[in-house]
Amino acid sequence: MATISNTPRPGYVWDATDNVWYPIGVGGHSHSEIAKTIADAKGDLIVGTAADTVDRLAVGNNGETLVADSSTSTGLRYMPTFFAGKNKVINGDFGVWQRGTTTTSATAATTFLADRFLSRFDFSSGTATISQQTFTPGTAPVAGYESAYFQRLTMPSGASSYMTNGTRIEDVRTFAGQTVTMSFWAKSSVAQSGSMRLLQNFGSGGSADVDNTASISLTTSWARYTMTVTLGSMSGKTIGAGSYLQAAPFAYGIWTSSSTIDLWGVQLEAGSGATSFQTATGTIQGELAACQRYYVRLGANSGGTTGAYSTYGNGYSTTSTDASINITLPTTMRIPPTVCEFSNVAIQDFNTAVIAVSNVTMNSAFVSTTVAVVAATTVGATQFRGCKLSNNNNTAGYVGFSAEL
Repeated sequence: MATISNTPRPGYVWDATDNVWYPIGVGGHSHSEIAKTIADAKGDLIVGTAADTVDRLAVGNNGETLVADSSTSTGLRYMPTFFAGKNKVINGDFGVWQRGTTTTSATAATTFLADRFLSRFDFSSGTATISQQTFTPGTAPVAGYESAYFQRLTMPSGASSYMTNGTRIEDVRTFAGQTVTMSFWAKSSVAQSGSMRLLQNFGSGGSADVDNTASISLTTSWARYTMTVTLGSMSGKTIGAGSYLQAAPFAYGIWTSSSTIDLWGVQLEAGSGATSFQTATGTIQGELAACQRYYVRLGANSGGTTGAYSTYGNGYSTTSTDASINITLPTTMRIPPTVCEFSNVAIQDFNTAVIAVSNVTMNSAFVSTTVAVVAATTVGATQFRGCKLSNNNNTAGYVGFSAEL
C-alpha cells in the first residue's frame, strides 16, 4: 500500500511557450506581450502582418465592412457597405433630370425639376430658381464617389423666404416603427440655419401626419448632415391612397435673400448611423427606370437622341381637329398618369403637311405601359385617316406623363 507523506508539495503550471512545467511561485520567467499603446483609437484592431508579427489596423468609418484583402500589409481592409435597397431615396445623387436643367418657381407653388425632388417656396417678391449644377471632376463632396451633378436652390432677391425641398417615398409603411437615418451633403453661399424633416403622410382619408424635425446649420463648405429618428408605427392608423414618407433635407426656416443652397447625396436608411452613400438601385439605368415609375418624358431630356420629327405614337384622326394617339411608355407607372405635358409636337397623317398641335390631353391611361391621348389641332386633319404624333420639326419637342405622389 502506498504511503502518502505529509511533506508539502508545490503546484505546477504548464508554460506552453517554454514547453515545461513550472512550480507555482518558483523561479522567474517572462514573455513578450503586445503593448496596449499600439492601439490609438476606439475600434482599432491588432492583426498579424507576418509570422510572429503584429500591427495596428485603424478603425474604419461608420457602417463600413471589414473584408480580407491580401494586397494590404495586414491582409484586411474596410470598405463601404453596399446592398440593393439600402437607400430608399430615388435619384439621391441627382443623376436624372427628365424635366430639364433649370426652372423658376412662383410663390406657394410646388415644383419638380430633378426627378423625385419637390420644392415649395413661400416669399413676398422676386423669383426662386432650381437648377442643375455640374461638379468639376474631383470635387464631389465625398472621396471615392465621382458624381456628375448636384442641385442648386436660389432664393428670391429682396426678401427672405420659406422653402421646403425633398422627396416623397411611396407608401407610409416604409420603415414604420424603425429607427432610421437621413443623410445628405449640403452647402450654402452664406452661413444660415433651418430645419430638416421626416414626415409620415397617411394619404387621402388617412390618419393625421406624424412629423419629425431637427435643426440644421449650413456653412459655405460641403458637409454631411444627418437626422436619426424612430418613425411611428402603423398601429391604430388609417392608410389612404397616395400615402408616403417625406424625406426633406430642407424644411421650415427663413432662408436668406438671394442665397444659394446646394444639395447632393440624399440617403434614407435603416439604423442609427449614416453609412456610405449609394443610389437606390446602384445603376444609371436602374435610377432612370425607378424615376419613370412617377414621371416619364419622351423626347427632350429623355436620355436619348431626339430627332426633328421623332415619333411618339400612332393612331387616327377622329375629326378634322382631333386625333386619338396610343403611346407606349418605357415602364409601368405608379398609377395611371393624371397629367400630360407637351411641347413642339404635330400630327402627320401620311398624306398632308405636318399639322401643328395646340393641345394634348389624356383620353385614357392604364397601369400597364400604354396611354391614349387626344391631340388637338386647329384645322387640317382628315377624319378616320391614320396618323402619328411627332415632333414638329424641333428637337426640343416632348410629351410627358406624371403619376407623382
